[in-house]
Amino acid sequence: MERPDRSKAADEKTSLAEFLDYLRATILWKVERLESKDTAGRPIPTTTLTLAGIVKHLALVEDYWFQGVFLGAGLPEPWASAPFDADHDWEFHSAVDEDPADTRALYQAACERSRKVLAQTTLDGLSVGVRDGEPFSMRWIMLHMIEETARHAGHADLLREAIDGETGE
Repeated sequence: MERPDRSKAADEKTSLAEFLDYLRATILWKVERLESKDTAGRPIPTTTLTLAGIVKHLALVEDYWFQGVFLGAGLPEPWASAPFDADHDWEFHSAVDEDPADTRALYQAACERSRKVLAQTTLDGLSVGVRDGEPFSMRWIMLHMIEETARHAGHADLLREAIDGETGE
């Protein structure tokens, strides 16, 4: 999978968007060409994380921050009807039974919705939704998404290497 270039002298909003898109592409690269048995299983013995779970979790995080918090909108499916009360980590657990192509498509659709929200605001734009009584700036959300996606890209590196030895940034 080809990952997008990042500009060396872009404005702040473009730089943040490009770094996040680069990390999003890295996540998709880590699950490229893998079958269900690979994305669902073979966790590293000290963790229950799977590649499928990471991808689905990141789809949820995209929708939570951009749709739920920033726009103050309800979350789209499958999150709207997910049984989070019964299983707080439902996205991690349910992903192992899904077709990897469907999980990738879910993540790609969430990322596209997020890009559309970003395109319609400034980094200083404040969220409609609040958490702990405070709104969030788009700048904070973008930085958080870079942090979250990078963290899980590192997890994906380890899991992918355990599956077939593929490594790389």
